[in-house]
Amino acid sequence: MNRLALGLLAALAPAAALGADWPQFRGPAGSGVADDQKPPVKFGPNENLAWKVAVPPGASSPVVIGDKLFLTAFENNKLFTICYACADGKELWRADAKATKIEPFHPTEGSPAASTPVSDGKTVVSYFGSCGVIAYSLEGKELWRYDMPTAVTNNEFGSGTSPVLADGLVLLARDLSKDSAVFAIDLATGSQKWKAERKYQSAYSTPLVWTDSGKRVLVVPGMTTLTGYDLLSGKELWAVNRMAAVACTTPVVYKDTLVYSGWSPGGSDFKLPTFDEILKQAGDDKLGYLTKEGAQKTPFGNFFDNNDPNKDGKITPEEWAINMKVLASGENRAVALKPGGKGELAWTYTKHLPYVPSPIVYRDKFYLLKDGPLLTCLDAKTGKPVYEGERVKAGARYYASPVAANGHLYIASLEGTVAVLAADETEPEVVHSVKLPEPVRATPAIAHNTLYVRSDKFLYAFTAKK
Repeated sequence: MNRLALGLLAALAPAAALGADWPQFRGPAGSGVADDQKPPVKFGPNENLAWKVAVPPGASSPVVIGDKLFLTAFENNKLFTICYACADGKELWRADAKATKIEPFHPTEGSPAASTPVSDGKTVVSYFGSCGVIAYSLEGKELWRYDMPTAVTNNEFGSGTSPVLADGLVLLARDLSKDSAVFAIDLATGSQKWKAERKYQSAYSTPLVWTDSGKRVLVVPGMTTLTGYDLLSGKELWAVNRMAAVACTTPVVYKDTLVYSGWSPGGSDFKLPTFDEILKQAGDDKLGYLTKEGAQKTPFGNFFDNNDPNKDGKITPEEWAINMKVLASGENRAVALKPGGKGELAWTYTKHLPYVPSPIVYRDKFYLLKDGPLLTCLDAKTGKPVYEGERVKAGARYYASPVAANGHLYIASLEGTVAVLAADETEPEVVHSVKLPEPVRATPAIAHNTLYVRSDKFLYAFTAKK
């Protein structure tokens, strides 16, 4: 075949034909795994850097479809979906979500652009807690929008969940301080197919579609629960209770089972200080309530405003007790669900559980990345430990979830450290580590043999040079 014919075929091929894409949060099927890809093991600002471009603030992860990369951003009080060229990082287009009101969010830990877009290779869909769901063509034309009221989460942290696609549906779990629900929206038209109301309060997890014994099930983590819904109708099929009070992580499928890990402060393995102890540390014990000035002397200071519901500049024992009751209602554990549609457990595990980073199953091993950082590896089938709570020299705090490819795990920290660990080992081995100048809170993407890392200021593309 001559070069002209090859070029014509390439031009006519769909975008996804260019190679393995990364179509949603945590990549193919939400697994975090791209084992057919070969991203570089060694990289940094001066090594295997294909390009680096400045990007507006946001916490959403990159999504890669063919020769285009998508993410969301928040700049000048506006919310955007932005498209970049994978070849050089050039911005191709940005679309204003036209939100009339921005959702309340934590100024340093949260973002109104925290939700990762999703794509089927033809359409890209973004969700913003501020205004709802919007679908675009890959060229940036708005196709439809599904308007929603401005989200308000517990303690006004901000949204965290991302939409997923399955069977022609856009699926969104929207657990808020009130009016929580799961939505199924027609991808082609933007019309609602079904809506399942939920009694649970705020959660930040992204749902997952699990084919359980031939039935398509939408699995939704929530406050103290893990729930399965029939994908076609929205009917609740089962619920696993006694889970973490705050749901931040996403489930993952391992062969015919589903594995999930949840943790939050206030559980039996992490007792929070009493209100009296906080008051004494703040120097507010004689007042009987916590002031904003006093809170700055405690680890609680950065979250004072979010825990002051009436914004009167003080947190009373009654307000504190409400928050503690919510946190104490859960149970921190990892679980594996048997197939069969009943939500029955195959195994449980309760040590070294992560708060924000989702677990990953890679080459029959179940990995848990906890702040510290501590890495735990379990046999994914049995839940038996390979190693537990092993300290890794790679940053300290993590919002980004691990991803994996070509025999390695990639982890990125809030301190800016991005590390590569050898998988399938009896202990965690860091084979490469680099400190970027900015924090990394977005989960990296792996596509077309490239590692894409979004920091607080830049988007990096690392590719092994031939």
